[in-house]
Amino acid sequence: MSKSNDQITGIARAASSTRLEPLRQIEAGVLEIAYFEAGPVDGPTVVLLHGFPYDIHSYVDVAPLLAAQGCRVIVPYLRGYGPTRFRDPATPRSGEQAAIGADLIALMDALAVKRAVFAGYDWGGRAACVVAALWPERCIGLVSVNGYLIQDIAKALVPARPEREVAYWYQWYFQIERGRAGLAAQRREIAKILWREWSPNWPFDEASFARSAIAHDNPDYVDIVIHSYRHRYGLADGDPRYAGIQARLAAQPMITVPAITLDGDSDGVFPATDGAAQAVKFKGPRSHRIIPRAGHNLPQEEPEAFAAAVMELVRG
Repeated sequence: MSKSNDQITGIARAASSTRLEPLRQIEAGVLEIAYFEAGPVDGPTVVLLHGFPYDIHSYVDVAPLLAAQGCRVIVPYLRGYGPTRFRDPATPRSGEQAAIGADLIALMDALAVKRAVFAGYDWGGRAACVVAALWPERCIGLVSVNGYLIQDIAKALVPARPEREVAYWYQWYFQIERGRAGLAAQRREIAKILWREWSPNWPFDEASFARSAIAHDNPDYVDIVIHSYRHRYGLADGDPRYAGIQARLAAQPMITVPAITLDGDSDGVFPATDGAAQAVKFKGPRSHRIIPRAGHNLPQEEPEAFAAAVMELVRG
């Protein structure tokens, strides 16, 4: 682990046909989680968490960069994606923030990982923020795209500025049954529109898109996505097993672990900011960076910058 951050830049990107394989499976809480692992088992652990509507291949370049630096890299499919499955058919298909945070803790427990650096964006960044805030003893450091991502559900119906609301069209669509039917029938078409809107400078090809879109064929994908976007607006009940976690999240807990927050300057969901408005949510050491030309899927678009932020926290 003697290489500098400068030595993980300029590396050739993986081909569109490259897959993070082989996958492993492990029983963790209510799930059997599918995940990719790379690097030495005794290295510092980094958990990389993907968002909607993507999959683990957001980290197709980041994972090998970190493994080459001596990290144990774990990249799980979130609930509702890829080969990850529920262990009990009767378990509610919840996509709430408390559930994806609980899944991360369950995965760490199943793998006997005491502490790790968490790094993610979108849903994955939210799971990372949840665990960093509520279980700081399990978190070495946090890399979060778009900063503090714990939802304030009590204030969720306060409107944003109109130009921001336009970008959330998919969230309004998913509130009605027509949206559920549309997602079930046209999940790939919806995902491709969002990829293009959210990352206008990213020239992804059809093979890269298809590699990730396969993960959306998970039988629970539609139910979990719909529940996630309804629950965050207080329009769907949560799974009672996570009520205690959600109650703690309602207090908007501070993040006290070392953190690096990133914004892409071309993010079509969250416009880049100087990070000052969120400073109150971070009580530990924190730096904020804007990554030129990057959109919402920042680790796949600018993997060197993302990996460099992770390594900074790994090294402390």
